[in-house]
Amino acid sequence: MDIPRIFNITESAHRIHNPITPEKLATLGAALRMEAGARVLDLGSGSGEMLCTWARDHGIVGTGIDMSRLFTEQAKRRAEELVVADQVNFIHGDAAGYVADEKTEVAACVGATWIGGGVAGTIELLARSLRPGGIILIGEPYWRQLPPTEAVAKGCLAHAISDFLSLPELLASFRHLGFDVVEMVLADQDGWDRYEAAKWLTMRRWLEANPADELANEVRAQLTSEPERYTTYTREYLGWGVFALMPR
Repeated sequence: MDIPRIFNITESAHRIHNPITPEKLATLGAALRMEAGARVLDLGSGSGEMLCTWARDHGIVGTGIDMSRLFTEQAKRRAEELVVADQVNFIHGDAAGYVADEKTEVAACVGATWIGGGVAGTIELLARSLRPGGIILIGEPYWRQLPPTEAVAKGCLAHAISDFLSLPELLASFRHLGFDVVEMVLADQDGWDRYEAAKWLTMRRWLEANPADELANEVRAQLTSEPERYTTYTREYLGWGVFALMPR
């Protein structure tokens, strides 16, 4: 069980696998007003930066589940580095359908809502692990500005304009699902740069070390095309945020 190898290659040097910066991740942790000992579930936990830094800074305990064997191992090493391995547990596995054995104060899926078939299904899944009065965290893209054509949407790696909503429409969709939006932290273009541009050096170094690998041509093609694609499309049109929700 693993994610496609291309992602393990391009994001192998990332601690955060989305456009939020360490500073904004810290802002989010503080904004949630978590008490020491609060339980946090993170579905699609990547390299574990959210759980590890929140364990260090706020004393939370948590469990993260991710399909990437590489990222899960990186998360475990990060927990050791920050001396929080007794507070957080990382599981290599499929987060789809995962429900915590013990109800949590925070149930999160930050940038992997495909595990529930979309936002609504993921919120429904997370709610099954949430204690009364708890908070759901959803990380999701939205249109900063509406693409003028479907071709521009595809340049943002969407299938169609209809894949994402505007920010007001996204917030309204949470209300329609029966949730109050109680906090949000939005990525900015610098955060997008750190997420996307950081891949380019990783790809170049990987190509230098693995010129005969079966994925070398694919990685070379991405390194050649991504700077222009990203700066033309994603950086201008696509937003991303983490939204804190409480059921009504």
